[in-house]
Amino acid sequence: MDNQQQTIRADIYLMLSTLFRQQPTNELIAFLSELETEQSESAMQQAWNQLKQAAIESQPQALADEYQELFIGIGRGEVVPFASWHLTGSLMEKPLASIRHDLALLGLEREEQVKEPEDHFSALCEVMSVLTGEEEELQQVFFNKHLGTWFESLTKQVKSAKNANFYRAVADLTQAFMALEQVRFSANTASSKTKLKIDVKNVTEYEQAQK
Repeated sequence: MDNQQQTIRADIYLMLSTLFRQQPTNELIAFLSELETEQSESAMQQAWNQLKQAAIESQPQALADEYQELFIGIGRGEVVPFASWHLTGSLMEKPLASIRHDLALLGLEREEQVKEPEDHFSALCEVMSVLTGEEEELQQVFFNKHLGTWFESLTKQVKSAKNANFYRAVADLTQAFMALEQVRFSANTASSKTKLKIDVKNVTEYEQAQK
């Protein structure tokens, strides 16, 4: 994969991370409103077009209210962006412990100012953004284990939420992009013996640690 593709994928992961972690800033909405998109039958291009239009039609206060209802609420929002909840029905369960274990293998840890548990969708997108510069096999292992198992459940929850408007377009883009990533990682690839730049000796060791 060339560097341009890696950069694009990293940027999309970071954008999704930002959109799910906090209400969109005026700067992000302006950026999305001015996207150069193409008319295409592909799910990804259609999703970009829908998100651009949603950004153009959005109002700051409405966006703030929507984010509040979806992700914060009173006690809990309509959408729960945590892997543990989607995989087990409860928060702070085994998927979170598994993610923390794997992040330790990768030499990554949550920053002090971040309060959400590491199984938050935004946190996992941030990790994938970092991993786009690493070997394909490592990306595959992390994605298949920690995102591929539940992103569809999350996007369905967003699209069915009563207060979702702008975020329906965000969910469509998330679904389209993650589906492409899932196809990328669906084929089994041979483990590499090359030492990675991050703090994992090799992919074989990483995969064995998952068993």
